[in-house]
Amino acid sequence: YAAQKCSLCHAIAGKGNAKGALDGVGSKLKADEIRAWITDAPGMTAKSGAARKPAMKSYNLPKEDVDALVAYMVTLKK
Repeated sequence: YAAQKCSLCHAIAGKGNAKGALDGVGSKLKADEIRAWITDAPGMTAKSGAARKPAMKSYNLPKEDVDALVAYMVTLKK
């Protein structure tokens, strides 16, 4: 999260861009959906009808990094 500068567009616990708060994302999305947002953001934008500007870009990260990021995100529950 920190290494990819996700906080430019997203926030957790009030730190970062409040327009893209991720608090509770682990309660809203399944791990596979979070993974898809990271690796295929345009596809998920189309699937979900998300209208946020700028649109999220996809990331080409090592599988271990994606796994770690997904594992972290699923813990974010309200």
